[in-house]
Amino acid sequence: MKISLNAPCPCHSGKKYKQCCQPYHKGIPPSNALKLMRSRYSAYALGIIEYIIATTHPNNPDASIALSDWQKAIDHFAKSTYFQGLKITEFADGEEEAFVTFEATLSDGIMREKSRFLKVEGKWLYESGVFS
Repeated sequence: MKISLNAPCPCHSGKKYKQCCQPYHKGIPPSNALKLMRSRYSAYALGIIEYIIATTHPNNPDASIALSDWQKAIDHFAKSTYFQGLKITEFADGEEEAFVTFEATLSDGIMREKSRFLKVEGKWLYESGVFS
């Protein structure tokens, strides 16, 4: 999906895409797990499959399936879901581990998750999540 750089960011931060998640999608590493979480939400909304894969920790179960199957699953989810809103309910920042609890309003309901992020070689990665 294409988006104008001046359009509101899909992560619902209130900022323009070019001032919010677009720099991360272009290769600048997010400085904390909260920014990574928001940029991953935007990447799902925009169908940026490579970003989702690149920002997932190798310990994540999805990382163990065949790459082509994983890509197809992300693509299917992104194309079949309307991303209506994102609300951060808690952020616990740490040096090497962080947690972001959020509510994502999607076309088929509200998804609530507490996500765990780990810092690997100076880069934050999504490791796992627990749905609530």
